[in-house]
Amino acid sequence: MSADRWKAQAAERALDFVKDGMKVGLGTGSTAAKFIDLLGARANGGLRVVGVPTSEATRAHAERVGIPLTTLDEAPFLDLTVDGADELDDELRLIKGGGGALLREKIVATASDRMIVIADASKRVARLGRFPLPVEVLRFGLKATMHMVEALAAEAGCEGEIRLRTGADGVPFITDSGHYLLDCAFGSIMEPEALDEALKLVPGVVENGLFLGIADAAIIAGADGVVLIERQSDGEDA
Repeated sequence: MSADRWKAQAAERALDFVKDGMKVGLGTGSTAAKFIDLLGARANGGLRVVGVPTSEATRAHAERVGIPLTTLDEAPFLDLTVDGADELDDELRLIKGGGGALLREKIVATASDRMIVIADASKRVARLGRFPLPVEVLRFGLKATMHMVEALAAEAGCEGEIRLRTGADGVPFITDSGHYLLDCAFGSIMEPEALDEALKLVPGVVENGLFLGIADAAIIAGADGVVLIERQSDGEDA
């Protein structure tokens, strides 16, 4: 079975956590998109939900499938966020930001009573870092920020190439909030918490893609079926 099908299975299981009347944070990326499609079908069938999108792409998608939307200014406290991840470990620590929406994703997730991650089994890792860590930075002082990120990451035990994310045309990628993204190929992040704290010391860093202590559960689909992992509990088969 393909990874695409596994993503769909994880998204379908996440619908079990959505109750009538909920305010739901809507993630960004290919797996979150499958959840949005399914939630849209339920909304059109009578389920009363209101969504808060984590990107302009997600906003457009949710509007197309008929999910009523609001903003965090209008609804600052959400019941649930469902989003994907680029990597997750057994402690539900995540790397996110491959789709370029990490800042809004983190804001929405932390405004929610609960965050559920949906992913195919390839995203589950023993140690974070194989996927380059995205870091959202101000455009002003880019080179200085890159040098400081490199230095403080090294102090936290992480070294590797740090690149400015660009499109196929070579033009720098700009986030929905108007910032640049650095992709940090550290390979292995031995102490995610130490790296997170180090990156917070860099004035030009807006946010980084380490989601630590934010996810409450993960639904992971793969060849062995669908598994639910909850914080401070053992995984259980679906």
